[in-house]
Parts: sequence; C-alpha cells; structure tokens
Amino acid sequence: MNTLVTGAAGFIGSNLVDRLLAAGHYVTGVDNFSTGQHYFLDQARAHPNFRLERGDILNKELLISCMRDVQLVLHMAANADVRFGLDHPTKDFQQNAQGTLNVLEAMRICKVPTIAFASTGSVYGEASVIPTPENHPFPVQTSLYGASKLAAEGLIQGYSEGFGIRAYIFRFVSILGERYTHGHVIDFYRQLAEHPGSLNVLGDGTQRKSYLYVHDCVAAILAALDQDRQGVNIFNLGTDEYCQVNDSIGWICEELGCAPNVHYSGGSRGWIGDSPFIFLDCSRIRGLGWQPRLTIRESIVQTVRYLRDHAHRIESALASF
Repeated sequence: MNTLVTGAAGFIGSNLVDRLLAAGHYVTGVDNFSTGQHYFLDQARAHPNFRLERGDILNKELLISCMRDVQLVLHMAANADVRFGLDHPTKDFQQNAQGTLNVLEAMRICKVPTIAFASTGSVYGEASVIPTPENHPFPVQTSLYGASKLAAEGLIQGYSEGFGIRAYIFRFVSILGERYTHGHVIDFYRQLAEHPGSLNVLGDGTQRKSYLYVHDCVAAILAALDQDRQGVNIFNLGTDEYCQVNDSIGWICEELGCAPNVHYSGGSRGWIGDSPFIFLDCSRIRGLGWQPRLTIRESIVQTVRYLRDHAHRIESALASF
C-alpha cells in the first residue's frame, strides 16, 4: 500500500514510518523539521520504499503533489505543545486545525480514501466520567491544544460524511518511549542530570495520568486499520491504569540512582489546561484484540534509559524546540 505520513520525523510519526516499512508498505514522509529530527529517519532513509518531502502541511500544493496514488494518510503532524499554548495562541489553530483542513482538501482532490488521525485525550477536558469512554459528552475545553484537536476531529467527520472519506481518529494519552522529546519525563530527567539533589515539580504531585508506550501506540493504530471499517471510527488509546506524578518521580529517581529534595509549585494543576486526572476507557480498541505490552512503570523506565543512552542527541534535538 502507498501511504503518506505527516509529521514523519516526529516522535510517533517516525516510529510509525519504521513499522510501515517493515510491513512492506511504500511510505512518503512529510515534515517541516520544526521539531522533527533528521536522525529519527536514519533507518527509513536507508529503505528503498521510503521517500521524504521536507515541507509544511500548511502548504496544500505540496500535500497534493505527495498524495498521487496514495491509499492511506496517517496524519501525525501537529503542534503538541500543550503547556505553552497560551504563549502563541494561533499556533495550535494553524498547525492542528488549518493543517488538518489542508490534508483533507488534498485527500479530496486526489481521491485518497482513508485517513488515520492522531488526536488526544485532552479533547475531554476535565471529564466527569472516569475512565472516560469515546462517547463522553465534550465539556468546556481547557486548552487551546485540545480545542484545536477537537476542531480537527470535526473537520474529519464532516469530510467523511460529505465526501465518503473513511476515518480513524485516535485519542491518545501521553506517549512515552524511544524518540520521546517533550513531556514530564524529559523535564525531570534534565533537571536531575544537572542537579541530582533537587527537583522542581509543577503542581502538587498528586495529578493522576495515564501513559502509553510508543510501540504499543503504533500497534494499536495498525490493529484498528486492519479492520477496514467504513465511516468515522474513534478509539481511545491508553493503558488500563494510571499513576500519580509522584509515582513517576519515584520510578525515575530509582532508575537514575538519586534521591532529590522535591519542591512543588502547589495546586492540583501544573499549568492552565493541565487536567488533574486523565484516564481513558480503552475497551473499544481492546475489543479488536490489542493490548499494551508495557505497563506505565515499564514505559517510564524505558524512556529514562533511552534518554540516558542518547543524551547528546537529545540535547541537540531540544535546542531546536
């Protein structure tokens, strides 16, 4: 199958590219490298079935040129900077909503039948039902990131209804693992590498979160796509567990062999838009026979080991954010 992956040099996108190539697909990757990393695609670039186009999904003509003879678009490109969204209020809309509209328009013009979209559990805001199912009513949006992803979901659903595009929407919890470049694990790791006796934490440490290992995430996406369903198909992706931020701190410190003094900023939210409890009902994707291989603790430890083993490249990557 000819596939197009947007955000191909990103954390999830590059892992997805490798998996698609290993399965025998032809893959065109698109990335503007604003946060994506060239070395994430080292393995892919050595593969004869891979082609890379450097460019932005805001360039609709580029997308059209890349979609000739494509059967599946895996739309991973996005601004995923939830915490600092208020510092650049239009960026989420441009990269997440407008960019998705451009992808859909290119698909319509080129008659591409199927899209898989990386959405987020943040669209549930501060959910009233825990664990949160896919049919939970949407509350007031608490972040520009979540709002822009919800807008993108709405566009996808509209294009599916209007133009017959088959859609798979995946609402992720936070993803961990190899090629991880932003989030609390890397924040804590960098602090402890610089000053192992002290750790500053946003919030009070009691925030409850669910996480998913990146290779489990990719496996879930492909398991859903194997079903060849019509219309719009929405899946939560996560584990059937959650942890407190304090639990994560303990596992990270144990792996690094340090015992810092922890300093909390206070409050149940680390920043505006930080939901104090994220835990998704993932029974729908589990009903397809998928289940995660790694627990949250194992995912966090695996991520710390990756960061430690790739410290020099990680610091170079972070300089571009």
